[in-house]
Amino acid sequence: MQMVSNISFFAMFVMYFLTAIFGYLTFYENVQSDLLHKYQSKDDVLILTVRVAVIVAVILTVPVLFFTVRSSLFELAKKTKFNLCRHIFVTIILLVIINLLVIFIPSMKDIFGVVGVTSANMLIFILPSSLYLKITNQDEDKGTQRIWAALFLGLGVLFSLVSIPLVIYDWACSSGSDEGH
Repeated sequence: MQMVSNISFFAMFVMYFLTAIFGYLTFYENVQSDLLHKYQSKDDVLILTVRVAVIVAVILTVPVLFFTVRSSLFELAKKTKFNLCRHIFVTIILLVIINLLVIFIPSMKDIFGVVGVTSANMLIFILPSSLYLKITNQDEDKGTQRIWAALFLGLGVLFSLVSIPLVIYDWACSSGSDEGH
């Protein structure tokens, strides 16, 4: 199943990457967060085919994403034995959360903003410095480097505390625009 997940993720990456490239080359700076809204022709067979392809891609990737998220949650909770009731319960909870996000979040731009801010700060500042502090916990020779790592960690937390509210503020201020679904 891991191989199926890897192939599916790679195929979706290629599809979304090509969509982004051709969307940008078509509209340049006028690209909206939902690219298919820019194509207005309702009778164009090519546009309808692309819309059907996107729907099929979303339908086929959701089970793979559910498998990955469920596996991660069970790994995090250290649940190794399969339990059908727990499996169904987690799937229903994930479906409810995803449907609520789709209903209440106006566009993908907002999701990418929050995910970008949190993951960038975690990957660049917080995780490396906290892992370094954990690894060198007992090493007394690394005192100066540990201080710099702690400052780097504090800088990452500060960036998170500043940038996440800015993204949410931008989200709240742009809620009246017509770019949503």
